[in-house]
Amino acid sequence: MPTDLRQVTNSSLATPPISEFEDRVHSEPAFSPQCHGVWYNAMLVVPAVLFVVYLAVHARKNVRKLCNGRSYVMISYYALLWIASGFNLAWCCLQAWQCSPAKEVAWNLISLFTTSGLLCLEISLMAFLLQESYASGLEALAHNFIVSGIIVGVDMLFKAIFVFGFGVPLFIDVGSSHRGKWGLWIIHNILLTAVYSFILFVHFSKWREKLPPRPAFHNYVIVMFAINATALFACGLAGLGAGIGIWLYNLTVICYHALYLPFLYITFLADFFQEEDFLLDNAYYSEMRDAGFFDADWD
Repeated sequence: MPTDLRQVTNSSLATPPISEFEDRVHSEPAFSPQCHGVWYNAMLVVPAVLFVVYLAVHARKNVRKLCNGRSYVMISYYALLWIASGFNLAWCCLQAWQCSPAKEVAWNLISLFTTSGLLCLEISLMAFLLQESYASGLEALAHNFIVSGIIVGVDMLFKAIFVFGFGVPLFIDVGSSHRGKWGLWIIHNILLTAVYSFILFVHFSKWREKLPPRPAFHNYVIVMFAINATALFACGLAGLGAGIGIWLYNLTVICYHALYLPFLYITFLADFFQEEDFLLDNAYYSEMRDAGFFDADWD
């Protein structure tokens, strides 16, 4: 009887087979990202799809106007807008990739290129508008793209080193207070917030003549300052482990990826195309008036 008890005890305390332990380890994911729900994905995908469809519907008319106008500035930014919109649409539609360990590298790559494309568009546009001769031609545009490309390239390099070299989940919603991730986003948002706050300071100072006189430019700076300041505050809270910080950060991500490109198009590009329509309508009106079509209205 004691022998049987000893055998039962030893068998109950025995370690599981090595093959079973290895299968259990391999079955566990390398990370546990917090998958977003349907509403989160819908708030990202629907605006991105609608904006790309809008660009596609008006593409032929806009391209014809760009060719007739021969503005290197508008052609360059319209092409860059299309590239950024394509990456952003893919990023919004492939949100499920961050929930799959097998898609970790692919998700990090598309996130890196998407954020870099949006940042390049944002920096190059601000640099071009802030120069004194922002209506000049190809040489100034090339200089701005070179400077913007260097800045975005350095930013992209540092992010790639931390993501692929040190394994920082920069683009993955881990749902925890990861110091490396939130620290990098804090630095990123501090720099952008400082730039927009400086522009606002110049606007209310005696040097405001150096800024573009358009009210739309001032409104654009205010909106971007508010978004980056909110993202900075959210990253600080998330780094401390506050759940409201992660929720607020996700809200800023939705606003940026869903609304930034349409907001930029309405602010800086839509006027160019609508202005040509307005001038064309005025030309038709002048021709009809000279031909006497409106003489009966005066009788």
